[in-house]
Amino acid sequence: MGNRSPIVCYALLAIGWLSVVLGVIGIFLPVLPTTPFLLLAAGCFARSSPRFYAWLVNHPRLGPWIRDYLDGNGIPLKGKVYAIGLMWLSIGLSCYLVPLPWARGFMLTSAVLVTIYILRQKTLPPRPN
Repeated sequence: MGNRSPIVCYALLAIGWLSVVLGVIGIFLPVLPTTPFLLLAAGCFARSSPRFYAWLVNHPRLGPWIRDYLDGNGIPLKGKVYAIGLMWLSIGLSCYLVPLPWARGFMLTSAVLVTIYILRQKTLPPRPN
């Protein structure tokens, strides 16, 4: 678990596994994005458990979703649309609930920058199920 506190490592593991579950559900349910959840899981595992990271990246069914992105091949259009849509939905709700103008500005600026980043990534053709 490296130099991180055990609480941080366990939180990253929990978020990672929750993301794996949501990513797998997203393969079958068109309302959940698969790629962003699996990338989040990979990021959490990379910081908390090299064993789970290796398992996920080398998994025969889940690994290709992550490796495509890590290898610079891009993100599926569905993943881009859902990631951007869910991000703006959550930022919009957060801006509605948070009355501080500086916080709203920070959230909106972050959302714009992340949107630009996602849109600039290569787009992969849809995967056959």
